[in-house]
Amino acid sequence: MADTVQNKGSILLVDDDRHLLESMSDWLRSLGYDVNVAATFNAAMDQIGRCNFDLALVDVRMQDRDGFEILRHCREDYPNLTVMMITGYGTVEIGVEALREGAFDLLTKPLIDQELEVAIERALSQREVVEENRQLKAQLDLRFSDDQIVGNDHRMQRVYEMIASVADTRATVLVTGESGTGKSLIARAIHRASTRKDKPFVEIACGALPETLLESELFGHCKGAFTGASADKIGKFKQADNGTIFLDEIGTAPLSMQVKLLRVLQDLEFEQVGGTKTFHVNTRVVCATNESLQQAVAEGRFRQDLFFRINVINLEIPPLRERVSDVPLLARHFLAKVSAESGKVVHDFDADALEILQRYRWPGNVRELQNVIERSVLLGSNDVITPTDLPRELTSGVPMTLPRASGTTLKEALEGPERAIILEVLESNGWNRNATADALGINRTTLYKKMKRLGLDEPGKQPAPVEMSPMNMPRAQFGA
Repeated sequence: MADTVQNKGSILLVDDDRHLLESMSDWLRSLGYDVNVAATFNAAMDQIGRCNFDLALVDVRMQDRDGFEILRHCREDYPNLTVMMITGYGTVEIGVEALREGAFDLLTKPLIDQELEVAIERALSQREVVEENRQLKAQLDLRFSDDQIVGNDHRMQRVYEMIASVADTRATVLVTGESGTGKSLIARAIHRASTRKDKPFVEIACGALPETLLESELFGHCKGAFTGASADKIGKFKQADNGTIFLDEIGTAPLSMQVKLLRVLQDLEFEQVGGTKTFHVNTRVVCATNESLQQAVAEGRFRQDLFFRINVINLEIPPLRERVSDVPLLARHFLAKVSAESGKVVHDFDADALEILQRYRWPGNVRELQNVIERSVLLGSNDVITPTDLPRELTSGVPMTLPRASGTTLKEALEGPERAIILEVLESNGWNRNATADALGINRTTLYKKMKRLGLDEPGKQPAPVEMSPMNMPRAQFGA
């Protein structure tokens, strides 16, 4: 179909009246639509199968087949195609049948230009709404499905955008972040958001196997290649053909293995251990590491050429302590999941428990938070999580002592920790004041007043923070 600057949409006209096809197609083209025509059932289905139309206008009565057959085929095989029926014998029964079968509308001949134009515009507008809703649902599925990534922090929003941008490319992705931040979930999200989603997703931890076994796991081996190789084995790259392979802990791969990985990443070909046949695969590669590969390159532990090859797209996952505003969202997400799986009804957290969760450093990141919530739900005795349900390492610690000069009031002594807490939550929310107020449990007016009093009016121009931080001083009574 020809694409023009004024193209308002693509339409297929299906009618055995060739004079009507000619006149209607000329008129619709003059309005800016891209129009194809078909006079038979077979011609119509052939074009629908080859072209991505926005709308099909189909005559109910045709010489070779009933127009409703086209409608039914479209509903089953091309559900995204909007179909509008046309008839010269308009009855209530035909109208009801058309709508029941899934037609957008039924128009009666003779067609009035203005009415047809309005009906087409209405059909295409609804199609846009349906497509927007489909994309929104896909985004929500990506962010909030049971085993997926969760977070509203502005850096996580950027991660979501990056996933959507790179999912359908062939580019190798390197996911970086501390242990427990959810790098495996990011890799799976990339796979699920791509056209490969129905193909295999294969995961392997490069640091979990010795070098001899790692090569066999990745590329497979032939019978008799080494002691114990009693049969041929297909490797992970072959298993992931047309799908995605996730190489976790890529920084732990031995140097000799890195050479072979470089080749397969560049050429998508390899040989099995003990074999001479070259295998070609169409495999998307996602890698992950919790260490600095730049430092590993400088120390000679990681090949520079391999680093450049895998670092085409870098997705950095921020640690949980740097996105404090996501802690309540994640905690409630895991609470709902564990409650549903265990059958134990726990509704929420009380304010003190949420405060403790937000002030804890979470060295194990999201994985540690998930474990804490699971333990609290299973061992707790109430329908609300309280501080007594949380592990001791979160709630115990050395009583807080605040160094202060003689004559300093309590209000003045607490300004340092208060300023540090507000600053951290502001940065976690990208300086979105509404989100920050919600995360802190205060109203926007109170937040504005505190920011002005504490000198937090301009991002990037704050005076140097005091030594005390929200992660050591104010939480000392809760534990680090």
